Amino acid sequence: MRRRFVPLLAGVLVLGGCGGGSTDGSPATPVAPAVNAAAAPRIGTSAALGGAVVVSLSSTTTGATIHYTTDGTTPTSASPQYQAPFLVTSSQTVQAVAMASGLNTSAVATQSLTVTVPSGTLVWSDEFANTSGSPIAPDAAVWTYDTGNSGFGNSELETYCAAGSNAAPCQATAPNAWVGGDGLHIVARNPSAGVYTSARLKTQGLFSFRYGRLEVMASVPEAQGLWPAIWTLGNSIATAGWPASGEQDVMEHVNAATTPDVIAATLHSPGADPSTQYRFPAGQTAAGLHAYGMVWSPQQVAFYVDDPANVYATYTAAQVTALNGGVWPFDNGQANFILLNLAVGGAWPGPPDGTTPWPSEMVVKYVRIYAN
Repeated sequence: MRRRFVPLLAGVLVLGGCGGGSTDGSPATPVAPAVNAAAAPRIGTSAALGGAVVVSLSSTTTGATIHYTTDGTTPTSASPQYQAPFLVTSSQTVQAVAMASGLNTSAVATQSLTVTVPSGTLVWSDEFANTSGSPIAPDAAVWTYDTGNSGFGNSELETYCAAGSNAAPCQATAPNAWVGGDGLHIVARNPSAGVYTSARLKTQGLFSFRYGRLEVMASVPEAQGLWPAIWTLGNSIATAGWPASGEQDVMEHVNAATTPDVIAATLHSPGADPSTQYRFPAGQTAAGLHAYGMVWSPQQVAFYVDDPANVYATYTAAQVTALNGGVWPFDNGQANFILLNLAVGGAWPGPPDGTTPWPSEMVVKYVRIYAN
């Protein structure tokens, strides 16, 4: 499997609402101001699905970074750095501190969340609904974009375009990402000889989750040089970089259909890249509509196709750390964000050729997260 890179965020995202009480109605613990210190973070909550909540942290101190924990320990500079609102599906205590150059660390802000969500409950989703009869852009409150033609660490050929972009070679009249009545379309195009455009959507900075069952219903194009993928990256990509952030590849497919057709699920972390292929039953290919899923639990990540009971690959922390130099970054307290993309060319599939149809598209019916 190939290795993936994304551009690092410039600076720190400080997102989310002001204040906000816990879901049981109790207010956040009052915080006494410290002398010559950053302002204590504000902890905000908003309702998700099924009784889950999304937690956001913010600070009024200019340039402050926020570090937080959810396990009852006091946060330090070594704790996860807040990058995006994160989903909470079980009772826990969020604690956060703000740090800024020239100031002492803030007082600890604390909020206890009483959250009881039964296993299997749908807690977050984007159903890509559109009943307007005309194409619309993906929800900007959920999705942002990687853009440009840097090769993304894999010698890819495409220029990634944001929705509605007219920055050449992107064309708003021939969009690479749009939502129709049948779901999200991620479209690879060949507007001129040797020029390719496509889209890479991500929830980075807008939404993240830690643990749960991620499921994406999608159909993908199958042709030489095409590389659709469904995956996640740790929020720490913005601070620790890759592969320390960890990467979970739920589905990758390259080139034309084979017999049997296959997709791959892979984990990437320092010193370890375990990967497993799923072979479709006779008569099925990745061009058909399938549910691609990942079950992320403490010390374990498992992958399935179409049925959560149909797990075909399971990786544990013990297995990965037993590898020479293997590191398991999936239980360090950080949350992950979701990516959907259709690459063209690259080190794994090679370039497109005369058999590759243009445009080619990946269609995503929904992205859902269920509680473990």
